[in-house]
Amino acid sequence: MGIIWTIIIGFVAGIIAKFLHPGSNEPSGFILTTILGVIGAIVATYLGQSLGWYGPGQGAGLIGAVVGAVIVLAVWGFATRRA
Repeated sequence: MGIIWTIIIGFVAGIIAKFLHPGSNEPSGFILTTILGVIGAIVATYLGQSLGWYGPGQGAGLIGAVVGAVIVLAVWGFATRRA
């Protein structure tokens, strides 16, 4: 059940992040939006654990996943603009 919730939270976080950080060259579609949110949650969990906000077994919630997804979108926009 944990994987399903991760995918659902990732999809919602991806939608919110794309709404907060619009752009013309961002990934689109159901699968890429979900992957964006899941990667955002992983980024937020890693940053939160390294800064001491989360414990070793804790992960980022919806807000953390959205913040991580916005960071991923910003990096994506920067990387595709330069290429």
